[in-house]
Amino acid sequence: MNSNRFSLFVPHGSPMFALQPGAAGAALAEMGSQFRAARAVVVVSPHWETEIPEVGFAARPATIHDFGGFDSRLFEIQYPAAGDPQAAQAVLDALRAAGFQAKADSGRGLDHGVWVPLLHMFPRADLPVIPVSLQHHAGPEHAYRIGWSLAPLAEQGFLIVGSGNVTHNLRDWQMVQSLGSPRPDYVTGFSDWVHTQMTARNTEALLRYRSSQPDAVRAHPRDEHFLPLMVALGAAGESAKPYAFFRGISDHVLAMDGYAFH
Repeated sequence: MNSNRFSLFVPHGSPMFALQPGAAGAALAEMGSQFRAARAVVVVSPHWETEIPEVGFAARPATIHDFGGFDSRLFEIQYPAAGDPQAAQAVLDALRAAGFQAKADSGRGLDHGVWVPLLHMFPRADLPVIPVSLQHHAGPEHAYRIGWSLAPLAEQGFLIVGSGNVTHNLRDWQMVQSLGSPRPDYVTGFSDWVHTQMTARNTEALLRYRSSQPDAVRAHPRDEHFLPLMVALGAAGESAKPYAFFRGISDHVLAMDGYAFH
């Protein structure tokens, strides 16, 4: 990409996305090929929630299999990316400089919200990975400010990644898996609305999405999987133009849309 600022929102789907990449996995692989020279990959995942922002400092972060009831082959997958304590310190400093109380976690590994998309983007696991926690209780504007605080790092060659899904309703996902229910209308409706707001760079509507879009609560009964999009949006800066590098639906209810900013 012809930009010094690197910010992405990537889908991670269900853990089975690791074994069944499909078109979304191919799109992630193509996107990853554009960022081989990144200094480090900073990933905010909804599967690490903390009271205040925390930054992973592990030199060799473990692959965390934080799920159950899926194909046993998933538990054999290791994503052996190195950490980078020096890069992690830069992330921690950026958060603190923006006024956040933030702390280091020397033992944190890579949950599936981190390693599943990176498995497709950087299959050789040859870039340092710095996980950063999410504060679901603090809402969209807080997530946006987290991204904004990381924007200076994006200008220094760090790749800032928010990992989540544009729609994420576990109850509907379970209904589809068990009963073969058809795709609910809100899945396409909400993802189309997000795409329209992203294309128009309507940040205000996105930040207030739960009151701006009628299907928002159905799309995200608990919005931890949407907040990483706010992180990526904040890290991109005011003038960045988002574009969808992939749009599609997995398992009838998971919008796997991915966005890049340039």
